[in-house]
Amino acid sequence: MSEYVPGLIWLIVLLGCNAFFVGAEFATISARRSQIEPRAEQGSRAARTSLYAMEHATLMLATSQLGITVCSLVILNVSEPAIHHLLEIPLGLTSMTAEMITVLAFVIALVLVTFLHVVFGEMVPKNISFSIPDTAVLILAPPLVFLSKVFRPVIWTLNALANGVLRLCRVEPKDEARSTYTLDEVAGIVEQSTREGVLEDTTGALSNAFEFTTKKMADVEVPMAQMVALPRSATPDEVQQALAEHGFSRYVLLDREQDPIGYVHLKDVMDLSGGAAASQPFPAKRVRRLTSIPRTADLEDGLASMRRHGSHVARSVDRDGRATGIVFLEDIIEELVGQVDDATSAS
Repeated sequence: MSEYVPGLIWLIVLLGCNAFFVGAEFATISARRSQIEPRAEQGSRAARTSLYAMEHATLMLATSQLGITVCSLVILNVSEPAIHHLLEIPLGLTSMTAEMITVLAFVIALVLVTFLHVVFGEMVPKNISFSIPDTAVLILAPPLVFLSKVFRPVIWTLNALANGVLRLCRVEPKDEARSTYTLDEVAGIVEQSTREGVLEDTTGALSNAFEFTTKKMADVEVPMAQMVALPRSATPDEVQQALAEHGFSRYVLLDREQDPIGYVHLKDVMDLSGGAAASQPFPAKRVRRLTSIPRTADLEDGLASMRRHGSHVARSVDRDGRATGIVFLEDIIEELVGQVDDATSAS
């Protein structure tokens, strides 16, 4: 029986090699770059090698496929005869003919080797790599990269031939495993994660963030006809009266043509209440400037412009530069985080 032991040992070794190549293949394409890069920056050599593997994904996949193919072919040739002859011993004690024993032993050996190869050489390592891809790539990528360099001429040739076939089919090969996602893909991930209970979005902030990127300034502007505005000649007393009546802390000022020219904040008039200044037109130096933003601009661009100018209120204008409405910063913020309980809303 000792003459069959080498075949069984080779079966175990080749199953392990096949499992390594399968695990390394799936770990390379499943690992998240965002989890590996911090470790590489901290000086981890395994992480740096893993990043190299992810950046040369097609080369790593070619190495894995070559290894899997070789192991699969050798497993059957080396282990099947040993198992076949081992099975002939107990089957020889039966009344079956030699031809029947040979056929039955071959069938059993083939089924057994196939089962071991599929389960332990393919499915188990694949599932492990899918379950813990970041850990798996740190363990499996370094030896895979080493093998890819040792057999680089062969692998490069096979990979070049494969890429050539892709280009003939008008498909551009990619070397790096994709680790970025489009906005729609991220939205889909969040939706599925929420549906399966692994992510909670009770406030709706995540969903709002995706919708935020598709909205325009026109979607949140307060039309001029609905504005609670004051004339440019308004006095501090009139501003405080408007505050008592409407409860807003910011008021847009209009010129004689009813165009918005600026705005005032409640705190701008606090020190002017009482006395002669309270009944005089609002001082020009205290009128805050309105930033003009096209109403067709993306909401995120409008937010960036308002932050850049340090303004909480902006004028929404059409293509001809005419004011069509007013946009308040909190109305933009509400698109992201939901209702904001603030007195500065003009709607």
